Amino acid sequence: MKKSAIILSLVVSLFAGVTQAEESETTMLDGYNRAMFKFNDKVDGWVLKPLAKGYRAVTPNVVETGVSNFFSNLGELINIPNDLLQGKFKQAANDTGRLLVNSTIGIGGLFEVADKIGLEKSDGEDFGQTLATWGVPSGPYVVIPVLGPSTLRDFPGTVTDSVLFSPIGEIENVSVRNSLYGLKTVDTRAGLLESEELITGDRYTFIKGVYLQRREYLIKDGEVEDDFGDDSGEYGSEEEF
Repeated sequence: MKKSAIILSLVVSLFAGVTQAEESETTMLDGYNRAMFKFNDKVDGWVLKPLAKGYRAVTPNVVETGVSNFFSNLGELINIPNDLLQGKFKQAANDTGRLLVNSTIGIGGLFEVADKIGLEKSDGEDFGQTLATWGVPSGPYVVIPVLGPSTLRDFPGTVTDSVLFSPIGEIENVSVRNSLYGLKTVDTRAGLLESEELITGDRYTFIKGVYLQRREYLIKDGEVEDDFGDDSGEYGSEEEF
């Protein structure tokens, strides 16, 4: 009941607040976003990026792949309930099969076995996508301290996934739980090192455009027009801001 109440309160607050903020991203919010982006960029440059480079330098490829597979397998526990909440029952069955196969034959998810037997990995589902499916508008783009790009809808969705569905959050031992969160963060950051070479022009504008188009792609299951980087210089997004 308590967890259901959390979801209900999130949805109600979103429907009440998003409609007031969705018309445009105000100058004040844009100023905040750019300031927070600069802060996050400095934190990344001073802490996360050096850690990610060090992690990649000292970690054998097979171990790094195993760690990524492990967290990807845990991610199925977030995918499955969101599959069901969105009515994607076939995908829920596929993701459940992946979880079972990789958790057993794949030794706790360290090895990707499911894909080799036809259980393909999806792009993933989260509660932000679920809210979009339920008709909750995205609201304005917002940069969250440390966490980075989000929207008024996606941030509560991220919190909900962490509280309700993430198995790491259920670990009572604080040191173990925080160590896993830290390892996941560093592993994720290490996987983005090569992507930085693709950034051109204003970093804030580029990353905002990529984030919004990626969210549109995920929400619409890939059925979108690719207008990223077109001649107009505008980025595709879920809604007009």
